[in-house]
Amino acid sequence: MVTRIDHNGKVFTDQVRKQKVTTIIQTETHRLRGVLFHDSDGRLKDDLNSPEQFVAVTDAEFLSPNGQVYERAEFLALSKRHIVWVMPSLIDVEGDAAPSQKQNSEAD
Repeated sequence: MVTRIDHNGKVFTDQVRKQKVTTIIQTETHRLRGVLFHDSDGRLKDDLNSPEQFVAVTDAEFLSPNGQVYERAEFLALSKRHIVWVMPSLIDVEGDAAPSQKQNSEAD
């Protein structure tokens, strides 16, 4: 891995380390399930509060009021000003239990 440090002390590497979080996102008009990425050194909340106007959502699924998927998109740039709330999903985008839920059920 190549590491470079600029004159201000900022460290640059060839690898970006992000944590995947399958989430349900409620906007003003839609509910969707998808994967958000955030710095593994920080919190998802910190990324949502950053000055960037958009958040990247991959494997996005638009959900009807009864939870059925009616539209899919591989990538979605979602304006953060339309997000009402975000929560971890109990089901990942493939329909399986989310990793945290798999660990909990294996412990039972």
